[in-house]
Amino acid sequence: MPNFTVMVIYLSKLKRCILFFALSGFAACAQNSASESVKLQNSPITQTQKMKVEIWSDVMCPFCYIGKRKFEAALSNFKNKENIEIVWKSFQLNPSLKTDPSKNTLQHLSESKGWTMDYTRETVAYVTNMAKEVGLSYDFDKAVVANSFDAHRLIQMAKKTGKGDAAEEQLFKAYFTEGKNTADHPTLIALGKEIGLDENEVKKMLAGTEFSNEVVSDLSEAEKIGVSGVPFFVFDRKYAVSGAQDSKVFLDTLTKAWQNFQGVSSQNK
Repeated sequence: MPNFTVMVIYLSKLKRCILFFALSGFAACAQNSASESVKLQNSPITQTQKMKVEIWSDVMCPFCYIGKRKFEAALSNFKNKENIEIVWKSFQLNPSLKTDPSKNTLQHLSESKGWTMDYTRETVAYVTNMAKEVGLSYDFDKAVVANSFDAHRLIQMAKKTGKGDAAEEQLFKAYFTEGKNTADHPTLIALGKEIGLDENEVKKMLAGTEFSNEVVSDLSEAEKIGVSGVPFFVFDRKYAVSGAQDSKVFLDTLTKAWQNFQGVSSQNK
């Protein structure tokens, strides 16, 4: 992969660390908030008509849903938005997490971290208020503790027919707002049907191992380029934004990446 500039500007480093550590079992926050240049392994870039924005995300990540809304706001104000191709990439904050529908996320955090329920609610209230600012309603009292691997397989399946964004949206809403078990196969089948996927095909996919390789490939790629926390947005493999940043950060990065993309495109003609 080529070099790209990573804009690491975290919302609130301490709070973000606390919540990510709680949700994932490891601290997924940067050591500093300064912009930095990251050297990546070389790989060929295939120039296409549309500029790609790749987004590493986990459906159980509260900042990922918020980041999706902030990026969407930026994209709506980008004059060349019809020339942007969004590619969702799989990431797991906690690959070893055991699905436990008998407990909500608050109970899980309190018990696994040894926190009082009052402290747990105080910590979660921070991100709940952030979600409200972008029109989202989080209900951690209903959120089910669920491993996200099969949810990612559904997203990978949806991507094949251009429904990746719709799958992400439905899964975020199911997890954070509706309190659905996003590891439960009947639930995933229903969600897939809602976005227009064939019910029998989704059922067949979940019963086997289809799209597991695609999920693992995304996870491996994230490790190679140093993605330790999500959301992580990569613009044309040259610029990246880490975290649910202000929409202006996304718009500025879109603009910068697009200008570079146009320059490369004209040179290749």
